[in-house]
Amino acid sequence: MVTQSPPQSSPRGAQAGPGAEPPSARQVAGRRWRAARGVAAVLFAMVVIAVFLAALRPSTSAEALDPTSPKQDGSRALAEILRQNGTAVHVARDADEAVRAAAPGTVMLVTRTERLTREDLARLAGAQVNLVLVRPTSFALADLAPRVRKDGPTFEEADEPGCGMQAATLAGAVSLHESETYEVTASITGAVTTCYKTEFGGPRVVQVRHGAKTVTVLGSAAPLTNRRLAEEGNAALAMNLLDATNSGLVPTAGTSVVWLVPDIPAEGTAAEQRPLGELLPFGVKLFILQLLVAVLLVALWRGRRLGPVVAEALPVVVRSAETVEGRSRLYRAGHARDRASDALRSGARERLVPLLGLPRSSAQDPSAAQEIVAAVARRTPHDETYVGAALYGPEPLDDAGLIALSDVLDDLERQVRQS
Repeated sequence: MVTQSPPQSSPRGAQAGPGAEPPSARQVAGRRWRAARGVAAVLFAMVVIAVFLAALRPSTSAEALDPTSPKQDGSRALAEILRQNGTAVHVARDADEAVRAAAPGTVMLVTRTERLTREDLARLAGAQVNLVLVRPTSFALADLAPRVRKDGPTFEEADEPGCGMQAATLAGAVSLHESETYEVTASITGAVTTCYKTEFGGPRVVQVRHGAKTVTVLGSAAPLTNRRLAEEGNAALAMNLLDATNSGLVPTAGTSVVWLVPDIPAEGTAAEQRPLGELLPFGVKLFILQLLVAVLLVALWRGRRLGPVVAEALPVVVRSAETVEGRSRLYRAGHARDRASDALRSGARERLVPLLGLPRSSAQDPSAAQEIVAAVARRTPHDETYVGAALYGPEPLDDAGLIALSDVLDDLERQVRQS
């Protein structure tokens, strides 16, 4: 009969047995906390960083960059300054109105491009006016400034312009705060000017000229807002970009500004054209990236902790007969006669080799099979063919054959003991 002794206690000293005291609730809680504190620390750090990023990123109202709004993110102050300096400001609420209001000498300021549809962008692209785009989307850049691509956000403050654009050189250093950077594809036609480059070279202001038409891409809305207008050279930069005579644009008489602030489109128009990446705020993208990195680090950390199996104390003592019976039922449920017969034969050989005076390692050594079979045959009335079939034979065909094999092995073991 195959027996199994109770497992050994772990090196931590806990003894399993009827008289052993169960661990207290405090000990169990301590073990669980030690196992989970690393994961808890990572999750807590991620939450703190997410809250910090959300606090850094100001919320944008529906009236952001609206020249009639006195709110902090509105642009009423800039619009009034332009009017006081003789520049007419026409506020348009849709692309059609903006194109109709455009005239020779007009500079069109395009804001909130996420609200524009494909048709709106096509109308603006066909208008023969100078454009100033404020933090345009990728779709707006593709239609209105095809040579300019987004390169990523930055939080660096802008120093000197570092370019020859008249609007930037007159303004000097500006305070752009969070801003988009851009890259410009090579082209043999049309002049390109890049200003306010970051440490790694990405410009935050790009001006592309196509014949008589100029498109200026401004990567930050800060110079136009009521809150940031008075910082550094923000007011000068905004006014110069919207005044064709001082901006480096093609100068014409009677300069005016068409300020396009599109109304929120009807459901199912512009939003359907935008990819998921543009719908998500930058802080959410950072949080998702941090979450992926944290999960990877936790997986690597937990994977490194996998080591050899450690015997743990069982809460109760399980008799070997119950273990054998439970495993037998599993074999029967899975119709695993091959595994069951291998277990019976392996256990029989383990018990026979000490009785035969052979080393214990030979029990599972295939090269020692003939030696074991011959030794058993000499101690029993059976020949080597019979003994070999019992100890190393094929899988039984059915459950009855498995029971018969168990009886044969018990009989061989009994005869060897009695010899």
